[in-house]
Amino acid sequence: MTPANETTAKRPVVADDLLKLRFLMGADLAPDGRTVVYALSRADAESNTDHTDLYLLDRRSRACRRLTYADTVHVAPVFSPDGRWIAFLSVRGGAPQIFVMPADGGEARQLTSLPRGVSGGPAWSPDGRHIAFAAGPQGEPRDPAKPYRVTRAVWRVDGIGVLDDAGTDICVVEVAGGEPLRLTDDAALNFEPVWTSDGTSIAYLASHDPGAAPMTMHLRMVGLDGGVSELAHAGLLSSHAACPDGRIAYLIGYEPGQLPGTKAELRVADPRTGAHDPRTTGLDAGVGGIFQPDMPAVQMALGRLVVSDDGAHAYTMVQRGGEGEIVKVALSGPESYEPVVAGERVCAPACLRGDTLLFAGFGMTEPGDLYTFDVAAGREERLTELNTALLTERDLPSARRLEFVSGDGATVEGWFLPPADGGDAPYPTVLGIHGGPHIGWGHIFNFDFLMLAGAGFGVLFVNQRGSTGYGDDFATTVNNDYGNLDYTDLMKGVDHAVELGLADPDRLGVFGISCGGFLTGWIIGHTDRFKAACPENPFFNWFSMYGTSDTGLWQGPTMMGGAPHERRDDYERCSPITYAHRCTTPTLFLQHEADHRCPPEQTEQYYAVLKANGVPAEMLRFPGTSHHGSLVGPPSHRLAQNEALLDWMIRYV
Repeated sequence: MTPANETTAKRPVVADDLLKLRFLMGADLAPDGRTVVYALSRADAESNTDHTDLYLLDRRSRACRRLTYADTVHVAPVFSPDGRWIAFLSVRGGAPQIFVMPADGGEARQLTSLPRGVSGGPAWSPDGRHIAFAAGPQGEPRDPAKPYRVTRAVWRVDGIGVLDDAGTDICVVEVAGGEPLRLTDDAALNFEPVWTSDGTSIAYLASHDPGAAPMTMHLRMVGLDGGVSELAHAGLLSSHAACPDGRIAYLIGYEPGQLPGTKAELRVADPRTGAHDPRTTGLDAGVGGIFQPDMPAVQMALGRLVVSDDGAHAYTMVQRGGEGEIVKVALSGPESYEPVVAGERVCAPACLRGDTLLFAGFGMTEPGDLYTFDVAAGREERLTELNTALLTERDLPSARRLEFVSGDGATVEGWFLPPADGGDAPYPTVLGIHGGPHIGWGHIFNFDFLMLAGAGFGVLFVNQRGSTGYGDDFATTVNNDYGNLDYTDLMKGVDHAVELGLADPDRLGVFGISCGGFLTGWIIGHTDRFKAACPENPFFNWFSMYGTSDTGLWQGPTMMGGAPHERRDDYERCSPITYAHRCTTPTLFLQHEADHRCPPEQTEQYYAVLKANGVPAEMLRFPGTSHHGSLVGPPSHRLAQNEALLDWMIRYV
């Protein structure tokens, strides 16, 4: 693509630019390393949906051609072991199904015809004869108008709904054709199938097993005869990969007895002996880091795990402050780890073929592009410039890195994004607070930041206590003490931006999603220095979250040290609703109505208090969308949310 002419006047980012951007939704490298297939999404305003198509890129010639053209969704492309075919999921005519097409393009052949579709995969067997995938119940769906009985402790999940309607199993289908074979049948959510190197078994992740503790994840194996064995379980299992010697490498965190926020580790399990070999105990940062973006391509930015052909090394993301680097980890012998791709960006591995590592790279003004890294030669190559033509026509400010000392002497990192039009400081400033709390801001694309900067606001974002990327003590110290050090860090960050002459102390706004919404509610119940607030899908009451959130039965015991009756004083002390009566800040609550993570009743409690006290307060509600509706909801919802955030800040700040 040709960059805009240097004489062309640039304009700031505006809300509807979100509908013009294109986002990576998946990618794979051919076994010979010559071509890349990737899925690219674009918003369609007329149909109010995202359309995703597949593209084939020749690495040598840079020739790129589109493989699919229907106005629907085509995702999860993956080459066959011999490189002759591409399997993918397509939503053609209703439910998602697996299709296979020639690798050089051509007519796709439908491989599955399940009434309620396929929910995950596909994964080729090593010999290329079978494809594994995940699929839910295929019978007649439950009549939503009829009564139904609930027996599970956690009975509905955000983005999925009622678990009894949606449990998924690992299935296998022959590429030559035939009926799929369902290998698991345990009412859990079984997903992410990965074939073992000999093709006799499939390693997969499982969650919400009705017989397990809430929020427990499992790494399991199933043979083609349906026999299941367990390899590991913990609060977090995020990625796994097969080694050629039959072992399974995996990322694990939040093990029994560990505080949430403790760094994740890379281990290797031997299914034959039951041994688990830890490979990153000496690494000073956690593997598989999670950054908070504001874009649909959230899955491409996750820290996945890939293994070399000889099984000697794995490659995964490691989070260091606001940077996501790719690290090479030895899978046997003495522990060894070496950064191979780093810098002021977030880099997430996609796959490894021979010496060629395919990864997605993101930045504060880069929504994601594909790169390769030659692990033998140490050479990096950029493959795509998916949004260059658009973004070179926009005025994109550069963020200034901040570092300051908090109240207890801890060093805290943050960034300040100035208004796109420059102008004289100090600027009206909006504080953005990430969710989690055990994730972080960093060099990842956040559209709402650029939109606010385009409208003349400075944007301050801080990795307060609870954030990952700064060690276990920094991340775990908030447990059972929410609203203390995290709140202090944020206020010290604002003070620092004011002292530097960047932020106008009389023109401040604040917003955040999820735990960022929690801290937004906490802030406006403890200070009146902010002129406007926008909590999105927040939680405000630890007591009611325990029973209404899909994570409540886990959050209470692990994050607050016990159930409500065991920690009554702490639950009250750490709940923003306790202090809502003090709030005088005009507040717009942004609430997605199908949110089962931070249910709408959380917003409604705080909203009622403000209305009763005469504080300017409004709710903007989004029907049918989940906790992550601002990322993956209908384009009209995402646009309306951004416009409402901007309008509220303009109105009151």
